[in-house]
Amino acid sequence: MLENCILLSLFAKENLARMSEEQLNRYDRLINEPSNDWDIYYWATEAKPTPAEFDTDVMAMLREFAKNRNREQRLRQPDLEYLFEAPR
Repeated sequence: MLENCILLSLFAKENLARMSEEQLNRYDRLINEPSNDWDIYYWATEAKPTPAEFDTDVMAMLREFAKNRNREQRLRQPDLEYLFEAPR
C-alpha cells in the first residue's frame, strides 16, 4: 500500500538510527504482524484505535510523525542512501 510505504519509510529514515533495541523490536513487530496494512495506516492516523498489543511508545511516535506538524511534502519514499549514512 503506497500510503504506508511512504509513511513508514520516512518514519524509519527519521527514527530508526536513534531507537533502542527494544523499540526496534516493537517497530519490527508492528510492521510485520498485523495482517492488514490498512490497520497500521488507520492506527497511525488515529482513524481507528490501536489495539493494546500494538499501542506502544513506537506507535505513539508513528502517530506523532503522521500528524506532520511541519507540513512537509511527503510524496515519495526516501532514497535508500540514508541506510548507509553514519547515525546523527
